[in-house]
Amino acid sequence: MTRRTSPLATAALGVGLLGAGTAGYAGLVERNAFTLRRWDVPVLAPQAAPLRVLHVSDIHMREGQRRKQAWVADLARLAPDLVVLTGDNLAGATAVPATLRALEPLFAFPGVFVFGSNDYYGPVPKNPLKYFNPRHKRVHGPELPWQDLRDGLLAAGWLDLTNRRTTMAVAGRSVELRGVDDPHLKLDDLPAVAGPASPVADLAVGLVHAPEPRVLDAFVADGVQLVLSGHTHGGQLRIPGYGALVTNCGLDRDRCRWVSEYAAPGQVRAPAMLHVSAGLGTSPFAPARFACPPEASLLTLTPRAR
Repeated sequence: MTRRTSPLATAALGVGLLGAGTAGYAGLVERNAFTLRRWDVPVLAPQAAPLRVLHVSDIHMREGQRRKQAWVADLARLAPDLVVLTGDNLAGATAVPATLRALEPLFAFPGVFVFGSNDYYGPVPKNPLKYFNPRHKRVHGPELPWQDLRDGLLAAGWLDLTNRRTTMAVAGRSVELRGVDDPHLKLDDLPAVAGPASPVADLAVGLVHAPEPRVLDAFVADGVQLVLSGHTHGGQLRIPGYGALVTNCGLDRDRCRWVSEYAAPGQVRAPAMLHVSAGLGTSPFAPARFACPPEASLLTLTPRAR
């Protein structure tokens, strides 16, 4: 006697296999498919020579992630004019030496940094549905040795822009830089960096880990022309044709990764350019990406049209 399988059971089996295959791809393949994005960003004065900025964010490094460490180290072959690191570098208390080793080849170039929540606190298991509730209570993991990471970056000559504003020479140009601590943890001190952008600088750049609109608004209202951030992971799990489900901040879904224009409410000057990195890592408790591979970005800053 031949056993017959009902169409419903066959469909359920197919959906189950598809789901298992997708989960396997997201957890084993895509989260290790490190990708270099290249963008032309028009923010310089007319006829200015280009500047090349390497933006690295959300590494979420663990000690044993040798593939990721080698990929980050290999970014030095790009020879950028400036390296920008926008936080969430660590995924465990033992990850500082591995993170610094991965970044070491990039120390040959000028660099600046701000930190994110996963530099200060380790990740903890959480219900992913909490991300759909912006008022959910945040639970911090164990404190991480962020001071050791900061000291290593400073020893390499990179500048800490945590609630700080400065000007530095980059490839012969004067670049004004301002950064704030992580607004996701409400550590940002906007008054410490507030004020109109320098009229004599060739470019004004703002750094923030989480692209909260209140910080972006303050930056661009002051005349910052380029803002660099991370935090969102680009949504991490995206639906093709729809995009990110959540951003884990106040920024709209359409701008939670890559390059877009951003204007503060009532702004009359030209919009600033915003680059949100989808980042290089994941929490060890959610080690999957879908339709959103891990990335770093090489931004070629070019003259603006007007």
